[in-house]
Amino acid sequence: MWAHVWGFLYSKYFRFWLKWILRLLTGKCELQRLLGGAEAGARRTLSIMPSFLIKSFTVLRNAVHVEEAEVEKCVRNVMKEKKIEQEDTGFKTNLHISLLQISGYKKLYFNVENLRKVPYDSENEDHEEQLIELWNLLMPHENLKARISKQWCDIGFQGDDPKTDFRGMGLLGLVNLVYFSKHYTNEARQILSRSNHPKLGYSYAIVGINLTEMAYSLLKNGALKAHLYNMVSGLPQMEHFHQFYCYLVYEFDKFWFEEEPESIMHFNQYREKFHEKIKGLLLDCKVVLTLQD
Repeated sequence: MWAHVWGFLYSKYFRFWLKWILRLLTGKCELQRLLGGAEAGARRTLSIMPSFLIKSFTVLRNAVHVEEAEVEKCVRNVMKEKKIEQEDTGFKTNLHISLLQISGYKKLYFNVENLRKVPYDSENEDHEEQLIELWNLLMPHENLKARISKQWCDIGFQGDDPKTDFRGMGLLGLVNLVYFSKHYTNEARQILSRSNHPKLGYSYAIVGINLTEMAYSLLKNGALKAHLYNMVSGLPQMEHFHQFYCYLVYEFDKFWFEEEPESIMHFNQYREKFHEKIKGLLLDCKVVLTLQD
């Protein structure tokens, strides 16, 4: 109860006077102090969010919703509204980067969501080519005898036709699998081999699609902000989402074998345990979770 009372009093009364005193002492507004005092990356970009969200000024409220093309103009408007000299290049640069990161995160989620909504279509030549590419990357010494084949089970699909396994994550699931296999081919083949372990084995492709859902949900709920803001000094791209997915695939395989589950029947239990581990890592403001080429 007292925490709520203090929070109300601070936000309603004390915060205004504290900011007023600090401005007198430093000659800088709150945004200048935050952008100048925090280290680059997530710490800086996340620190300015409360300042924008509680402000009564329209320009500041709208700043967090600005599109990429309008960022530069928005920076000028914020500086004008806060009476900050346009010659303050440090503030201008830092605010520009932070707003790009914020708008870029929203655009990235929009692009990922759109790809997820695309259903796998066996009549689409591009979709089919990506599926065959996945097979060739993972099984270079074995020819696929037919498009509908039990061979797909060899790389971890459930049945004769992989298209049925992409229902939940749409084309995003396939694109992720191909990206990992193309950019980390040796690792992908090693993990596929490990997934065939007689006791600790799991369905490689199905688990890969499941990890796409995990990466997607973390992006959707904002948990990837610190990671992406630390990783990219500007606009996060689809490439960065794929890189995070690759990290999940590699780390989940290690996690699975370290945990030594009794059987694949316990997959959901260990999947959730792994999910909690990743969410814990993402709480660190300095976090960057990627593999290196």
